[in-house]
Amino acid sequence: MNFLKILFIPALLISIVTRAQAQDPAEIIRNMEDMMLGNSNYSEMTMKIERPRYEREISMRSWLLGRDYSMIVVTAPARDEGTAYLMRGNEIWNYDPRIDRTTRLPSSMMAQSWMGSDFTNDDLVRDSDLVDDFEHELLDTEEYEGRQAYVIEMIPKPDTPIVWGKVKMWICSEDYIQLRVENYDQRDRLVNTMRLDEITRFGDRDLPSRITVEPADKDNERTILTYQEMEFNIDIDEDFFTRPNMQRIQ
Repeated sequence: MNFLKILFIPALLISIVTRAQAQDPAEIIRNMEDMMLGNSNYSEMTMKIERPRYEREISMRSWLLGRDYSMIVVTAPARDEGTAYLMRGNEIWNYDPRIDRTTRLPSSMMAQSWMGSDFTNDDLVRDSDLVDDFEHELLDTEEYEGRQAYVIEMIPKPDTPIVWGKVKMWICSEDYIQLRVENYDQRDRLVNTMRLDEITRFGDRDLPSRITVEPADKDNERTILTYQEMEFNIDIDEDFFTRPNMQRIQ
């Protein structure tokens, strides 16, 4: 019996590796988005920007429907309260209550810093499509922070408005939660790392409640996004995501 077990264990390991290699990486990404975002969601969060000479904290509320509609409204500090960002299809809009002006953001601004943080505009409003805008390759399955994770390399397709030359993503193989993201430039140099941790129960799922982004070339700088509340599959439709509503919601 012991001899049979010795023979069986390597065969089991080979079977696990073969199944992992057979996984469609695009399908893994799709499952990750379904787990992390749901069909629709509402969240409340705080973003802390840490710099060597100062710290800044911003509180926000956000709504999302599918992959084409999202809205973020700043609730604090007072000087930024009411600032809003809207994605509706291919259009991205910003509302500045201080001058009562709504501006459409061009695709060229998606790679720029969001409100002085280490997140980009694209990170927050998700203009790019992780499935359709990239070519995917499953590189490996490895242990990461005590969890088995798929390691997927993503290369932007030609003519997509994506600044990165390459993206590497770690996704838990058991429940498809996102664990880590590395963004590289066109010369294959690491630009920043995004770590997702502090798993918390939100409704019917366990998800990372903290996202930390650290630039690769700047010491003692990072941005920490912490979720206080998340609700999934909320009752919301496309009519909510309009420019007039972006100006009204506080």
